[in-house]
Amino acid sequence: MESDLHQVIKANDDLTPEHHQFFLYQLLRGLKYIHTANVFHRDLKPKNILANADCKLKICDFGLARVSFNDAPSAIFWTDYVATRWYRAPELCGSFFSKYTPAIDIWSIGCIFAEMLTGKPLFPGKNVVHQLDLMTDLLGTPPLESISRIRNEKARRYLSNMRRKHPVPFSQKFPNADPLALRLLVHLLAFDPKDRLTAEEALADPYFRGLANVDREPSTQPISKLEFEFERRKLTKDDVRELIYREILEYHPQMLQEYLRGGEQTSFMYPR
Repeated sequence: MESDLHQVIKANDDLTPEHHQFFLYQLLRGLKYIHTANVFHRDLKPKNILANADCKLKICDFGLARVSFNDAPSAIFWTDYVATRWYRAPELCGSFFSKYTPAIDIWSIGCIFAEMLTGKPLFPGKNVVHQLDLMTDLLGTPPLESISRIRNEKARRYLSNMRRKHPVPFSQKFPNADPLALRLLVHLLAFDPKDRLTAEEALADPYFRGLANVDREPSTQPISKLEFEFERRKLTKDDVRELIYREILEYHPQMLQEYLRGGEQTSFMYPR
């Protein structure tokens, strides 16, 4: 891939509504696949989306991605030091720990889509408080029901004491955008994560009529816990030595076979 979406947005002020639609469609298809595997990307931003001259996009940089297992206790929380601040969901702002749902990635996609529409980041906060201020300037003060579910007491108090803000109509914020695109964007950028669409639901939105086919959008099986057993295994020095030795043998097939047959210790300095 020759470029990334950040460069595409920066270098092109003439992206068409068709570009906007096709780009968002690809992002949601990729996100649906990731989420059906129970993986949360956690760092979606234009620089982490590769692009080529054919307008094909690919999600990259899974360095902060995490797997969520269905049978995990509901009290599991992960550090919120994820996602570049500008694309960070509100439930991750002002709290050092927060329970995650796939909605954190949906919010990031909404921010990216809004940036496509205007050519500028939607919420370029200078710090966490400024970030929350920018969000509420556009979306309005969240209802008390949503505020009450925020785990961090300081963030909860800050939003509760905030002056009452009314939401800005998206048609006013994005005057030249397709009304169907804005209707979808409202549901991607819902302040409360439970009010955001899933990737699958978003793909079924009328905005993608004629482009999306719900029955053929990609999905996969959830990742098994067994694939992460190595993270739970306690290794001794001898275990580590054995694993390194086995890795070296992978590059010497004949000696590996001899080792697996239980022969005498193979010497690399003096092979037989």
